[in-house]
Parts: sequence; C-alpha cells; structure tokens
Amino acid sequence: MKLRLLLAAVLGGFLTRLSAAEAPVRPPAGWVPVWSDEFNQPDGSAPDPSRWVFDLGGNGWGNEELQTYTARRENSRIEKGHLVIEARRESFTGPDQRRREFTSARLKTLGRFSVTYGRIEARIQVPKGKGLWPAFWTLGTNVTTVGWPRCGEIDILENIGREPDQVHGTVHGPGYSAGAGPTRAYRLPGGTPFADAFHVYSVEWDLRQIRWFVDDTPYFTLTPAQLPSGTDWVFDQPQFLLLNLAVGGRWPGPPDASTPLPQEMKVDYVRVYRRAP
Repeated sequence: MKLRLLLAAVLGGFLTRLSAAEAPVRPPAGWVPVWSDEFNQPDGSAPDPSRWVFDLGGNGWGNEELQTYTARRENSRIEKGHLVIEARRESFTGPDQRRREFTSARLKTLGRFSVTYGRIEARIQVPKGKGLWPAFWTLGTNVTTVGWPRCGEIDILENIGREPDQVHGTVHGPGYSAGAGPTRAYRLPGGTPFADAFHVYSVEWDLRQIRWFVDDTPYFTLTPAQLPSGTDWVFDQPQFLLLNLAVGGRWPGPPDASTPLPQEMKVDYVRVYRRAP
C-alpha cells in the first residue's frame, strides 16, 4: 500500500510538472502569441540555440563594462524552468584575448527571430548589488549595416544595482542616444527592491507609439512628437531581442566589496504577441 501511494505521489508530481511545461501560453486580452521561450529544457542545459545566440568578449560593449561575455554554462543555463544568467567574479580571457575580472552572458535572437510591432514581455527577477546592470531590450536588425544608434534601441527593462527600487524604460536613436535617450523610471511602492521577486516587464509597440509596463501598470508612453526636433523615428522596422547582465559601466559604476557575487538574473519566460484581428 505504501509503495503504491509513493508511486502515485511521484507520478502525480511528474504529470503536474509535465502539464505545466506543456500548458499553452495564455495571451493577454486582445493579443495573439507569435513567439516565446518558456525555458523548460532540462536543468543544466544551454539556452535553446534555435532561439538564442551569444555575444562574446570583453571589449566594454560601448559602455566601459567590466565583464567578459561567455557561452559557458557557468554564465548561462536552464534551472527549474528559468533561464539563469550569472555574473561571476573571476579572471577570464575571452576569444577576443581581453582579460577581465568578471564574467557574465549576453543572449540575442539576431538571425533567429525578429518582430515589428506587438507586445514584448518577460518575467524576470533581477539580481542585487552595486555595479550590476541587468537588461531586457531590442535592437534593429539593421544594426550590422547602419550601426547604432541609427538602428534604434528599445530598452524594456534596465536596472542598476545602486537603485534597487526602480527600473528604467528608454529608447535610443539618431540624435537621441546615450544620455539623451527619452526615458522614464518606475519605482515600486515603499522602496521595495525589484530583486526581491519576479516582475513582468513589457512594451506595447505600435506604428507611432511605444508604451512601457511593469506588472501591467503603464508608466511611460513615447510618440514621435516627443523626440528632439529634427530627429527621426526609426521604430518602424524589425527588432531582435536581447537579455544580458553587465558588470560595471559608465552608468551603474563598478561593483565594490559590498557587491555579493556570483549573482543571478532569472528569466521565467520571454513572450511576443501581435494584436488580435
């Protein structure tokens, strides 16, 4: 009897996990799913190579960042239904022969998936610590031909460790890049750190408007009329997705002795929708 009960419990748990893994994505009202990654691969496996490729190296990435990005499982892997991007304090030389004292990962869908207009969202738990810079963002697929910022960049989520209770939504384009990019911050009530829990970060991107949300609460809307005079709205072309955890850089500053490392950015899912007809 005890053996049958034990087998039933184990089987029931397996079926529950299987059902959860195979459950269809339930879209928000008015939207139809077109692409997603639910990160349901076996623990310890690499991110799905049919969906993601890696940026590699330690060249500072235009922001004086301190990490080398790698494709190692130490820096990115699947765990318990999440994508884990881990920043580590370790001396490492990447394929570009640059030696850095931190490692992390940066994933992108370039060549795998791109989208023009729709709702783009991810459920993420950011790490905590001074000098850490998790981000969920997009770049125009023409970045390889026209460069940045002409390609356009939509920052759906950015958080810097010295601001634990706020995140930022921003765009960058020709004539409004870097510190001149239109931006807005969102704070959690009562100064609660974002790192304490998962939150859903999303944008709804239309022909002439981008809207930002945290947990479906809107906090920023941008239209072409709000751009600096004489500049172009370049958000009318395909964009690919990126997820990364940077260490240091001009904006967050470097980590210090108070920064607990390693630290993990956990991604429960990434989903893209189009408006229902």
